[in-house]
Amino acid sequence: MNPNDTNLAPIYAEIFLLIATSAILLIDVYLPAAKRNITYMLSLLALAGAAVITYGDFAAGTTTYAFNNMVVSDPMGNLLKLFTYLSVGVTLVYARQYTTDRGMLGGALGGEFYGLALFATLGQMVMIAANSFLSIYLGLELMSLSLYALVALRRDNTNATEASMKYFVLGALASGFLLYGMSMLYGATGTLDLTTMSAKIAAGTINNTILVFGLVFVVAGLAFKLGAVPFHMWVPDVYQGSPTAVTLLLGGAPKLATFAIVVRLLVEGLIPLAFDWQQMLLILAVMSLVIGNLTAIAQTNLKRMLAYSTIAQMGFVLLGMMAGVVGTDQSNGTAAYSSAMYYSITYVLTTLATFGLIMVLARAGHEAEELVDFKGLGKRSGWYALLMTVLLFSLAGVPPMMGFMAKLTVLQSVLKTGHLWLTVFAVMASLVGAFYYLRVVKVMWFDEPSDTAPIRVAGDKNVVLAVNGLMVVVLGVVPGPLLDACMHAMSKTLAS
Repeated sequence: MNPNDTNLAPIYAEIFLLIATSAILLIDVYLPAAKRNITYMLSLLALAGAAVITYGDFAAGTTTYAFNNMVVSDPMGNLLKLFTYLSVGVTLVYARQYTTDRGMLGGALGGEFYGLALFATLGQMVMIAANSFLSIYLGLELMSLSLYALVALRRDNTNATEASMKYFVLGALASGFLLYGMSMLYGATGTLDLTTMSAKIAAGTINNTILVFGLVFVVAGLAFKLGAVPFHMWVPDVYQGSPTAVTLLLGGAPKLATFAIVVRLLVEGLIPLAFDWQQMLLILAVMSLVIGNLTAIAQTNLKRMLAYSTIAQMGFVLLGMMAGVVGTDQSNGTAAYSSAMYYSITYVLTTLATFGLIMVLARAGHEAEELVDFKGLGKRSGWYALLMTVLLFSLAGVPPMMGFMAKLTVLQSVLKTGHLWLTVFAVMASLVGAFYYLRVVKVMWFDEPSDTAPIRVAGDKNVVLAVNGLMVVVLGVVPGPLLDACMHAMSKTLAS
């Protein structure tokens, strides 16, 4: 028997989180609504436990396969998992008061918010660790189904219900694209294992037309999950219609999991077809930068504006991904893919605090998501206005915030491919994007407040917000540790 069939060590973290989540759901059934904080604390402990297990694997720095090579534990996956736990944990901290005020934690099944968030996290972990079409799709559907339910969690809210229907229908369409593309590739190569597939394609004995046909559908499915143009239509509606706590669960950790399966599918499985998929990613990146930034200018709803901002930000991730191979030279691969990984992580860290602040300003019966709600924030609370300014500067790529370093590393990778025009284009698109970020800064500091209600925030949320904001600055001034970690993880993963 192959030892990879029975080795459970690579999925200890997934097993732990599955057992912990099931136990939390059972405990929550017997808890009254007044004691829902117990569910909250147990959820954070479950994420912390999974993080301890994953950190042990990351520190070992080894690559291990399990279940007949369907699952892999490697440095890239373990680093992404650690930031996934961090993202979901921080989201739960930011969301606690918000969900309580809106009755999302009331009733006998009020803990379903935490249960669904943890199951979505488990799906993301499976996606990150996948090394086969089967495990990728299993993780993707576990995450997606949990997120569909979370978007519709406020059953009495028509906007949330509408957003959930749109997300479900378009998500099912994207899953169909991805599954159809996978079936074409399986039919052509006769294997579901990504490593074996790469070797078979490289041998040059397979009809290239069938491979490219399947590749088009796979890239379309991945583009939908990233929210890249022209598969972006769900992003603004779902971001705006979802409760803000759920919007953050949608816009944070899932981006890391999607990045992981992009690397697994395109780099580890389909690298012999790099010329073809790099051209597709180039088109998606350019369209995302143009449409995302230009459309964001017209938005007055902050969540909708940040949704279009996300589309543009994903354009930069795609630029990093398409810069790994030049002709047949793969020497730029580690630098390019690690820059895209670094960009994804910094984007998620910034997004966490941005939506966290939107939840801070919201209160029972009032959603602080319109631009007018941020008028005069500097006079109401200079601390929150300063924090939001730092976050928006980071998203715009203003030094010394970490968003600047993220953009710089991606542009350096693109420049190494000889695409000078593309580098200049990306910089110009960022300048356009800076307008709508700076507009919010102007409104906060120079306009008179339209809302004078006091801002009351729990102590734990204030501490996490402060640390989150500090990370955005520190990782911009001292980017070395995270950049080196991404480079090290990606180089070891690609070498294996």
